[in-house]
Amino acid sequence: MIILLIAILILFALLGAPLFSIIIAAAMTGFYFGNIDLSVMAIELFRISDTPILLALPLFTFTGYILAESNTSKRLVRLTQALFGWMPGGLAIVAFIVCALFTAFTGASGVTIVAMGALLYPALKQAGYKDKFSLGLVTTSGSLGLLLPPSLPLILYGIIAQQMGSGKEISIEKLFIAGILPAILMILLLSLWSIWTNRKNSVPLISFSLQKALSAVKESIWEIPLPIFVFTGIYSGIFAVSEAAAVTAMYVLIVEVFIYKEIQLSQLVSIIKESMVMVGGILLILGVSLGFTNFLIDAEAPMKLFDICQTYVSSKLVFLILLNIFLLILGAMLDIFSAIIIMVPLMLPVALEYGIDPVHLGIIFLANMQIGYFTPPVGMNLFIAGYRFNKPIIEIYKATIPFMLVLLLAVLIITYLPWLSLVFIS
Repeated sequence: MIILLIAILILFALLGAPLFSIIIAAAMTGFYFGNIDLSVMAIELFRISDTPILLALPLFTFTGYILAESNTSKRLVRLTQALFGWMPGGLAIVAFIVCALFTAFTGASGVTIVAMGALLYPALKQAGYKDKFSLGLVTTSGSLGLLLPPSLPLILYGIIAQQMGSGKEISIEKLFIAGILPAILMILLLSLWSIWTNRKNSVPLISFSLQKALSAVKESIWEIPLPIFVFTGIYSGIFAVSEAAAVTAMYVLIVEVFIYKEIQLSQLVSIIKESMVMVGGILLILGVSLGFTNFLIDAEAPMKLFDICQTYVSSKLVFLILLNIFLLILGAMLDIFSAIIIMVPLMLPVALEYGIDPVHLGIIFLANMQIGYFTPPVGMNLFIAGYRFNKPIIEIYKATIPFMLVLLLAVLIITYLPWLSLVFIS
């Protein structure tokens, strides 16, 4: 029955059916043949609506849409360039940091490429970086911030993991903390590689100017406190995650509409509509997927999957290698929200049986999905970059491969050194 349902899922997905309809059809079919009342689906939708942390999802999404519509990206580039432009490979480092921060708040890799690419790609070329390097940097940097708070995928993973009732505490706060060092590792390795690969190029350094730095700080003075609401507020215990989301959303709204005046009141209606349509889609898929998760649990699918894995894979090390390969392929084929919703309920119980911490699993999952965004042949960022910069897709492939190899090294370190993710929460 389970194999048949999975086959149906894949078939209808290939035919282009909406994801939520595929999941709900598979779940209801399973419940029907299992003689379970179909009202369980309505119960699951209600259960997800009763989750307090869920409030953070629409609030952070709205915040990201506001920031994407304003000139925040330009101010971020000026600020980081003024502070770090004097370093060897300074502009490349600026690009990594800016893209990571922008993706963390907007929650969308493609938005970062479109918004930041228009600024960074010409700036990198003008500064003397090769076209191939600049193209690869902007394409791969679009997903760098998925491990940094308040990343929506981190929140979504936490919500699903909590609903699974694994017996271990999986708080959003712990996931936020766990993602910081792995994200820094990725940025650091990419920065070191960028400095090394451009060591023979005549890329001029930007001399540090205190006046320019102060001017950039003054220009961004209202946006610099943004991370404080998330980092300090949550980790000090002053705010819960949902409260931090509310404060951040209100602050951004006031700053962008009434202080910078870059967004007109008339625009808010369309911004709210666009952001909530996205949230509505996520919530609908999330609700029906929890119903499908219940069916999988009733059918003992995770345990059967674990038994199969244990038959062929007895080592935790080998399981992690296979998990990385599978997630890279998954990330190239599915968007991150769909992948989390569909695969976490299956993978989490199996990973727990191998002794993998659920928080560490979340970081491994997102780190791999981050690379999957630009894994050939069908990574979403590859096509977005090709369209945005009007480049052949083969050229995009070649440009991203060196960056992908560096990030694969980072993923291996993150996977096999759990300490990196768990040191601050254990």
